[in-house]
Formats: sequence, structure tokens, C-alpha cells
Amino acid sequence: MRVISLRTAAWIAVAIAAIALAAFIVFRPAPPARPAASVPIGGAFQLTDHTGRVVNQSLLRGKWSAVYFGYTYCPDVCPTTLQMLGTVERSLGPRQKDFQVVFVTVDPARDTPSQLKLYLSNGVFPPGAIGLTGTPDQVAQIAGSYGVYFQKQGTGSDYTVNHSSAIYLMNPKGDFDSVIASDSTPADARAAILKAMDGASAGD
Repeated sequence: MRVISLRTAAWIAVAIAAIALAAFIVFRPAPPARPAASVPIGGAFQLTDHTGRVVNQSLLRGKWSAVYFGYTYCPDVCPTTLQMLGTVERSLGPRQKDFQVVFVTVDPARDTPSQLKLYLSNGVFPPGAIGLTGTPDQVAQIAGSYGVYFQKQGTGSDYTVNHSSAIYLMNPKGDFDSVIASDSTPADARAAILKAMDGASAGD
């Protein structure tokens, strides 16, 4: 039987340890990625309102704005949400003058300024609601800046548009304040809006 000297055995042990260390360095799992910084909501845009006037992000300055994305042919969630916002706006009393609802279409092919004007004239919708439309690129740009998902479903004139549904509350500087769930009760949405208004007043 071949006998290995102590010195040889020591060198073998060192070599094995070095190989193990190299393998650990090469194959160790990568450290977890740092969470990405939150993406800001809102930003510059250029669209056409329901009167045919070209507007931009300055539309959101001077008042608290509830920005909601939808479309006039939406069968359920859009009219329900706008009706809720109409109830909220009428319940704000003297503060109603400091609040506006902005409805941005995700269906620019059908939602022309005149179609938006007719749709928003519904008596249960927010009084003075502003409808916005534009080219497909303009609509995609503002939807992207608010993190809104939308996708056309079907063909022909009876297609629908799947879209995310959230209400973005923007402060009078035109900056994002908070999200209000579209299925909120009028009381809950009103409370969230007044809380934001009161918080801003306290900070002034």
C-alpha cells in the first residue's frame, strides 16, 4: 500500500480548500436586487378636451383633480365610477369649487370630443367633468405616465376595451397625491378627498 507523506497530505488539503473556495465564489447566488425606485405618477401631456380645445398638464393646476381613465362605451365600471364621483362632488359643499373630475378616454377611435361631451352630460355624472381624448399615441403616452393598462378586445364596431380602474387624486400643483379605489363608496371617497385637502391646508 502506498503511503502518503504528511507534507503531501497537507498540500492536497490546501488544494481541495482552494477549489472549494473558488467554486463558492463562482457559483454562489447573486445578492437580491435592490427594489426599484417607485415610478412617479402623472406628468406632461397634450390632449383635446370635450369642447375641442387643446390642453396640457396645466389643466390639473389650481384644483384638486380626480383623474379617471375609461371610455364612453364601457358597459359597467366607468358609468358606475362616474356616478359615484358625481355624488361625491355634489357632497363637497363650498369645497366643490376646488375640485374637478377629469375623464381620460382609452378609446380615442370612438371617443371624439363631441362623444365625450354628450356622455358627460349625464345628470348623475360629476357636474363640469372634463373629458380628454387625443391620438392613439397621445392617449398611450398619458396612460403610461399614470401606469394605466388598457387593451382593445374584439373586432368590428362592438369591441370593448379592457382597462385598469383607479382614480388618481392630483393636488392643485398637478402632482400625484393618492389613489382612490373605483369601487369606493361615495362616503369613503369623499373622506379620502377631504383628508387630502385638509392635510394640504395644514401643511401650508
